[in-house]
Amino acid sequence: MSDQKTAAIIGAGPAGLTAALELLRHSDIKPIVLEASADNGGISKTINYKDNRIDIGGHRFFSKSDQVMDWWQEILAIETPKDSNGAEIEIAYHNKRRKVAPKAATNKNRSPDDVMLVRQRVSRIFFGGKFYDYPISLSLNTVLNLGLLRTVKIGLSYIYASLFPIKDEKNLEQFFINRFGRELYGTFFRDYTEKVWGVPCTQITAEWGAQRIKGLSITKAIVHALKSIMPKRQSIAQKEIETSLIEQFLYPKFGPGQMWDRVADDILQFGGEIHYHCEVDRINHTDQSVSSIQFTNSQTGENHGLPCDFCISSMPIRNLVSSLNPPAPENIHTLSDGLVYRDFITVGLLVNRLKIRPKSPYEGDLISDNWIYIQEPQVKLGRLQIFNNWSPAMVADSNTVWLGLEYFCNEHDPFWSMSDEEIYILAVKELSLIQIIEEHDVLDHVIIKMPKAYPAYFGTYNELPAVSHFLDKIENLFLVGRNGMHKYNNQDHSMLTAMTAVQNIINGVTTKDNIWQINTEEEYHESK
Repeated sequence: MSDQKTAAIIGAGPAGLTAALELLRHSDIKPIVLEASADNGGISKTINYKDNRIDIGGHRFFSKSDQVMDWWQEILAIETPKDSNGAEIEIAYHNKRRKVAPKAATNKNRSPDDVMLVRQRVSRIFFGGKFYDYPISLSLNTVLNLGLLRTVKIGLSYIYASLFPIKDEKNLEQFFINRFGRELYGTFFRDYTEKVWGVPCTQITAEWGAQRIKGLSITKAIVHALKSIMPKRQSIAQKEIETSLIEQFLYPKFGPGQMWDRVADDILQFGGEIHYHCEVDRINHTDQSVSSIQFTNSQTGENHGLPCDFCISSMPIRNLVSSLNPPAPENIHTLSDGLVYRDFITVGLLVNRLKIRPKSPYEGDLISDNWIYIQEPQVKLGRLQIFNNWSPAMVADSNTVWLGLEYFCNEHDPFWSMSDEEIYILAVKELSLIQIIEEHDVLDHVIIKMPKAYPAYFGTYNELPAVSHFLDKIENLFLVGRNGMHKYNNQDHSMLTAMTAVQNIINGVTTKDNIWQINTEEEYHESK
């Protein structure tokens, strides 16, 4: 009988797979990953529909963490050392800048297609039938689109908010007003944010803004715009730039799922295990320690038990608490049941062409946006991805345009419960209504539903510390990732929580404080 210790890892998303590979690289602990779906990557997976690939939500690969930037390149090499202008790319590592030379990833079995591309971020807001820069800039185009009167009102409103900010920000509306003024908030932030979350901004905690919008403001956007016209050396890491202003990023040739499929390959090659279609039923714990996991294979109906020395969980906290045996106290159950998630539907739409065209004939037929924020109030559509512009390899036929129409909803609400055909018909009508496509140009479609895509910062979110404090007392249980911590982390932050959890396990550290501090440290966290 083997004396090797095992770690049960719940979830094969970025956090779970990172934890598994880190354990194999740095310890003798065997990771056994239990994944409820058939795929790697969680929300970062890539769906392949007739060789047209869908990125669920749009995943830019950049990080202010040298550790993460190095880690990614150990899995997938960067394809080219030059940007679109022919300038050599530099990446900031360990407080130094160095040029990126093409190199093979650590695993020599990689295909020549297992690479990351250097991409330019282009995203705009579509509002009132017009395009606006994102982030909003005080360009001539913006002024002309808004009109002089509204532009002046936005400026005066921002000055007023700067001189008389709302004290003690409690909700997202106050957060936005303090940084952009009431007029700009009402024009570009309120309706779109409420479309995404389904509740008024006054019901969402200001902490969401601090984590997602971070330090962006009109002043920083203007300063960034001025700097952008000055000659400079490029760095993919872009540590000095606010996350919302990032202009350059890495992207796997075949979408984010390519990264996580290669990580899964390494886990299996180095002796770990990954089991799919495994739904966790019960987490048995005694004396503040998880002893085993019971799960069911959803395809076969078979029940299994997995003894473990450690448990790393990226499953939603609500599900985790309800799985505990013995059960959590009633108040913890109540609070975890009150945690809210926002669900996500992507409509993949293959079309002959877009009705909208670049302004200049020298730019070709296709606009250059990675995605477009749709702020038209007459449609439910929230965001539009153009997968051709993420990577040409995402599209089977370069003569077509492959779109991702993103809808935000709640699981089991009327929209979620519509048939795929009904959702498709609505999506085509909406995109046609706002003059982005002609209905007769649609060639094919697919519908993808992703439950619990976004942990929400309302419901019982303010009581989350009570739940996390209870769970953290289980010494060999480590919560990681977006849903595992009910924290709207980026992909790199989810990875860092996993890396930190593994280091804690190796070093015998049972406190979880350093994991919860990820994405709140000074480099990522902006003053509220």
